[in-house]
Amino acid sequence: MEAYFQIGIITSTHGLKGEVKVYPTTDDPARYKRLKEVILDTGRERLTLGIQQVKFFKQQVILKFKGIDDISEVEKYRKASLLVARKDAVPLKRDEYYVADLMGLAVQNEEGEDIGRLREVYETGANDVYVIDLHDGRELLLPAIKQCVLAVDLEDGYIRIHILEGLLE
Repeated sequence: MEAYFQIGIITSTHGLKGEVKVYPTTDDPARYKRLKEVILDTGRERLTLGIQQVKFFKQQVILKFKGIDDISEVEKYRKASLLVARKDAVPLKRDEYYVADLMGLAVQNEEGEDIGRLREVYETGANDVYVIDLHDGRELLLPAIKQCVLAVDLEDGYIRIHILEGLLE
């Protein structure tokens, strides 16, 4: 299981006082209001940064980090990922899972036969859609609804599904 989850990517600076614009990669951008710190991942290093201020503008979050007060100090972090530790992630409700934990799981049919692997999860307005690479070379787009997703077992590493009529045609 992943120890850290990506919650955003710094897209650019904002103003001259060290603020940054962040494209949120979490399904709940309001979670930034509750964060005290984030882990900045540059690809070469990880830095823990305290959050001083959070604002929202259009589809982006504007963050001000503690101790960073000049645009020149944050310019180098453009395109860096913002992470949170699993312990600081938003708590899940029953039958909810972190997408990072689902990626790569084996996919089984109703009889328990291994038919493929989960490659990607698309977030749509109504429900998520699982992109499954089937062993026969086809791709299955499966709605993540109770009628289709019968069981998720993270410990044993599989998702058991029911394929609705017409999904494989």
